[in-house]
This record gives sequence, structure tokens and C-alpha cells, in this order.
Amino acid sequence: MSWHCLQQKRLKLMLVICTSGLIVPALSGDRSVSLFSDAAPDPQLSLQQIESTARAIAVKVLSADVLGSGFLIEKQGEVYTVVTNAHVLRAGDPPLRLQTWDGQIYPALLLENVKFKGNDLALLQFRSSRHSYSVASIDLSFNLAIATNVFAAGYTLDDAQSATKKKPQLKGFAFNSGRVSMILDKPLEGGYQVGYTNDIEKGMSGGPLLNQWGKVVGINGKHAYPLWDAPSVFQDGSVACPSLQKSIDRTSWAIPIETLVQLAPTSIKLHSQLTAP
Repeated sequence: MSWHCLQQKRLKLMLVICTSGLIVPALSGDRSVSLFSDAAPDPQLSLQQIESTARAIAVKVLSADVLGSGFLIEKQGEVYTVVTNAHVLRAGDPPLRLQTWDGQIYPALLLENVKFKGNDLALLQFRSSRHSYSVASIDLSFNLAIATNVFAAGYTLDDAQSATKKKPQLKGFAFNSGRVSMILDKPLEGGYQVGYTNDIEKGMSGGPLLNQWGKVVGINGKHAYPLWDAPSVFQDGSVACPSLQKSIDRTSWAIPIETLVQLAPTSIKLHSQLTAP
């Protein structure tokens, strides 16, 4: 048996231990964060409250065609910052636009100088002088455990448009409930590390993954049972053995929010109780 398969069999054992919260993703980056806060824990929200929170921060990413989803992570004056998947932007050409929950459409600027070191992330900005929008509150995915409830949000594409050779259109806002099913001890290519049972439909890539407190813990990006580009390679170049690959294939995947926290420019202040040591 290869060394990688032995390591991945150990990982499966570790995933069982995760149910008691003993194993968490090992992340690295340029920005360090603290897990501790003096603030009292927030109360859990109702399903309706979580959906309302997700709807307020989620945006549609547009070019000449519909591309996918993103969500608001920061406001500085009239300037808003949005995170999405890099692969969402590769599906279209500039100029880029963003549509907020109220139907307003804004020209978007891609922050090309921000490098995410191979992680499937990108940042966009737009300006709004008339309308004010909520931004995401974040929480560490370190606080997740196997079977934790999570909620995926975004805007889905209408496959019927593709069948008639028309430009794809966004059907509307989607909000799907599920549970954490896998937490890898190292990320797959693109930075994907948190697996969950929620259905991720076409168009939801780049949307938020929220916990029971309405805080974002990850960025949606890969749906289960992909027809192509099934994730099988880790960022360090090692390959998942067949048994682990089957588990990966039947799982939806998100990039942990820590990856964004650690690699985003320090000028971007994410709304969180996390504090730099």
C-alpha cells in the first residue's frame, strides 16, 4: 500500500475523531488570528433569520453572461468588497458587474493585485452612494465539527436557458440546509477543505456557507458528483487514494473562511470577533 493511501486511511480515522471536536483543519497564511474573544457567545438564529442574513449579503456576479455568486465582506465608506471564486470570473469577460439583493446593478472592479496563492478566491469592489448594504460576519471553521448544521446560499442558473441555447439566467436565490460531513487535515487544490451535504447548484459557487449563528464559515465552490474536474489532488501535490476519492466525490466543498482572513490584504477589515494577537 502506498504511503499516501496509508496517510489517507489515517485521515479517515481522524475524521471519526472529529465528531468530538478534537481534529480541526490545519491552515496556514500570512495573517494570524486569535480564537478567543471577551464577547459573550451569540444566540443561535432561527432558520428564517439565517436565510434572511444570507440573502442580505449574497450578490450575483455578472458579465455579458451570468457567472455565479459572491457575498459582501466589507464596507469602507461608499466602497464595498465582495469575495467570490476565481473560477467564477474565468467563465466570463470584463466588464464585470454585481447585483445586490434589491436588484441594483453596479460596475465591479477586480482587485487583480491580490494574490491568493492558488486558492480559488477573488475580490471585487463596487461603489454605492445611495444604498447601504449589510456585510458578512465571520466565524472560524475551526469551530465546526462533523454533523454540525451549515447553510449554503447563492444564486442558481437556469439550465433550461442553456438547453435552448440562450444566455444562462439566474433563477433566483437558493438557500440549502445540510451538515458538515468531512473536514480534511490539508486542503485540496483550490483550497477546499470543508465538506458538507448541502446541495450546491450551478451558479452558487462563490456564495457563503453559514453556521447556526448566521456567520460565514466558508466559501462555496464545488458541488457533489461533478461530471468533470472531480477534486482528487491536494495542494501539496499528493493524490487521494480511491477510497477517500469516493468520499470526496459525493461531498460539496467550501474554502474555509480562515483562508480569506489570512490572505486578504490587511487594509480589508473583516467583520468578526476575531482579533489579531
